[in-house]
Amino acid sequence: MNQNLQKKFPSFSTPLIEDISANAIEQSFNAGHVLMKTGQYIKNTVLVLNGSIKIYREDEDGGEFLMYYLQSGQACAISMICATKSEKSQIMAKVVEDVELIMIPLPLMDKWMMQHRSWYEFVIDTYRSRFEEVLEVINSIAFKAMDERLEFYLKRNQKACGCSDLNLSHQEIATELNTSREVISRLLKKLEQRGDLKLHRNHIELLK
Repeated sequence: MNQNLQKKFPSFSTPLIEDISANAIEQSFNAGHVLMKTGQYIKNTVLVLNGSIKIYREDEDGGEFLMYYLQSGQACAISMICATKSEKSQIMAKVVEDVELIMIPLPLMDKWMMQHRSWYEFVIDTYRSRFEEVLEVINSIAFKAMDERLEFYLKRNQKACGCSDLNLSHQEIATELNTSREVISRLLKKLEQRGDLKLHRNHIELLK
């Protein structure tokens, strides 16, 4: 575990890595697995070694809104906040690509904030980066038309996977953007006609 931690979290000090190795548990989950449900109590802080996770906010009707991705070398700021206050989760976390995770027991969260400067700085940086990302999402919702929101959404997914082929259905996109499948299909067709992407049977190929 030590080598993986050092590689994926280079800012962690050696004493912190030793503490994590001695107290944390490494677990793997397959794509599609729901790691965390809305209303569930959080018992662990999660560090991502490999793979990716989608973080959603659910509405009262069960609708899902994509907030951000978690990838290798990252942690979920919202789960950290809930963990420190022993609150129920306000998010849902779903595995997109098979993941390897480090599960850190809740009581160690506060302890390490005082004992390890590198952990303190990592947590603060995690809060800051996620806050900035959520602000981008809010800006997209508040000030952009649906076609611009769709382009923003596709670029986020492209950045998250580091690829130009996105395995996304029209219905999945519509659900995450809180609109209808028909609207998404029409806008995707326009983007295809403009030469920005190519629509395939089971995936979307971004050309720009």
